[in-house]
Amino acid sequence: MELLKEIKDKNYSDDTTWKTRDASRAVLFDENSLVPLLFVSKYNYHKLPGGGIDEGEDKIDALKRECLEEVGSKIEVIGEVGKIIEFKSRVNLKQVSYCYYGRIVSKGKPNFTEEELGRGIKIVWVPLKDAIVRIKNDKPNNCDGPFSFIRERDLEFLKKAEQIVTGGASIDKKV
Repeated sequence: MELLKEIKDKNYSDDTTWKTRDASRAVLFDENSLVPLLFVSKYNYHKLPGGGIDEGEDKIDALKRECLEEVGSKIEVIGEVGKIIEFKSRVNLKQVSYCYYGRIVSKGKPNFTEEELGRGIKIVWVPLKDAIVRIKNDKPNNCDGPFSFIRERDLEFLKKAEQIVTGGASIDKKV
């Protein structure tokens, strides 16, 4: 998978011993070419669906599980968007996010965890261009939290997905 970007905070050091976490994320389209974003109302920001890959779990299987949990949807993966590596010095974490694009096969209800419910997470369905604008313009109220990484990562994934799905064909023909 193509490496799109490495994101490092100001305290990054090559000498750090990093704990690694792998994650799968997705830019998905429903039957109306709308993209689901997770809106974290407590902190006022949006993010793509996806999450951690469990030990022994395949990247695609993890993505399907996460999308069922977070969006309540079964999905079909069509292709790769790319990967981004984040180095978070504050917690000595190297996170590798693998991003895919695909379509929603069936919609249901999400199964948010208590922690997610406590953050006021809800799904918003928007056109791809609006998803890019929302994440770009988010002004979270927890600026010292993980938002800067999420925003930079998901904005890069959305822009790359836009290039892929609009490269010479309409979204309907690609997804």
